[in-house]
Amino acid sequence: MTDNKDTEKHEVETTGHVWDDDLREYNNPLPNWWLWTFYATIIFAVVYWILYPAWPVGDDYTKGVKTVTVTDEEGNELYSGHWNTRARLIDEMQNSASAQKQREYLESVSQASYEEILSDPDKMAFARSMGKVMFADNCAGCHGSGGQGVMPYFPNLVDDAWLWGGSVEKIEQTLLNGRQGNMPGFAQIQGQQAQDLAAYVLSLSGHEVDAGAAQRGKQAYNVCMGCHGADGTGNTAMGAANLTDSIWTYAQIPDAANLEEKKAMIKDVIQNGIQREMPAFGNRLSKEEIKMLTAYVHELGGGQ
Repeated sequence: MTDNKDTEKHEVETTGHVWDDDLREYNNPLPNWWLWTFYATIIFAVVYWILYPAWPVGDDYTKGVKTVTVTDEEGNELYSGHWNTRARLIDEMQNSASAQKQREYLESVSQASYEEILSDPDKMAFARSMGKVMFADNCAGCHGSGGQGVMPYFPNLVDDAWLWGGSVEKIEQTLLNGRQGNMPGFAQIQGQQAQDLAAYVLSLSGHEVDAGAAQRGKQAYNVCMGCHGADGTGNTAMGAANLTDSIWTYAQIPDAANLEEKKAMIKDVIQNGIQREMPAFGNRLSKEEIKMLTAYVHELGGGQ
């Protein structure tokens, strides 16, 4: 027989609520460690709200009372004000171990010659990684993310056909000072003379044209010699294209359906000319950045 007193003695405490005569709500208190942890999180939250940006207020937010000053390695102040994630990012970009290592590499590569950079896999890998980012920020908008260009406006940088020369020195000069890629229009060349000149220009790159038309066009080619040369191979000092390599930077000859369309495209360039301009980056990028970008662009076209 069960002792009622003993049962009552060991019975779990309830809240006193009873349903259906025998359903009771137990009153099991939470462990003290759990309660203190919960209270600590509340205190932590209140302290955090006071120190750091936390609550939205209209179009703004509470800034917090914690302030921070970020300086570069030379002690120049980069940011001073309330702590926020932007300040943390600036600090990490300047003072983290990876940032310091990057500066050391940058100094090493910037002091090296182009010949040393191109021949050293480690230096070239660093130049490539930095140059790729700068290319995306400054060049991809015109030349495309891979440097493939956008005809007829922005030249292809991956085909090793350089209007102004593809050596690192020429590419660096292009980046520093920009380029004016203009060709004057020869509106006075009309009718059959324009057709014949277009035929001659096409013949320079191996296209099959009427031999008589090409011979007549050779006489009109005198107006082109000053820039493109007597043999049509161009002049990198002037940015004049090579007309003998079948690489077209303006007239979209590969897309033409027939010879007449090709001649019409050439005639349009002859009569209307070309007006293209690349801005200078010498006043936008540091000399170290220009060097990394030069090495990257040089590699895109396979070098020269």
